[in-house]
Amino acid sequence: QVQLVESGGRLVQPGGSLTLSCAASDSSFGTLNMSWYRQAPGHQREWIGTTTPTGAYTTYADSVKGRFTITRDNAKNIAYLQMSSLKSEDTAVYYCEQRSSWGQGTQVTVSS
Repeated sequence: QVQLVESGGRLVQPGGSLTLSCAASDSSFGTLNMSWYRQAPGHQREWIGTTTPTGAYTTYADSVKGRFTITRDNAKNIAYLQMSSLKSEDTAVYYCEQRSSWGQGTQVTVSS
């Protein structure tokens, strides 16, 4: 089972940008869809988006469409979540997922 590790979360001001990373433990990463989710306090985990193995096709939740971009570098076994125009409601723990394997999450806090 692939191991996933997210990183890059931090405190950022509203309107700011941030890029999260998800590093996978083995090369099966490049053969699987990759998804990002988030969970805010008191809320259920929310799907953000999914990209196909080559990154050719990506779908997004309406809540982040146009602000978030998922990319991947299969040579490095890493996926990225680029976030811009961040809002306070984007505050959450962000997770990557691949074939039901989850990372530990990384905290993003959007606040002035």
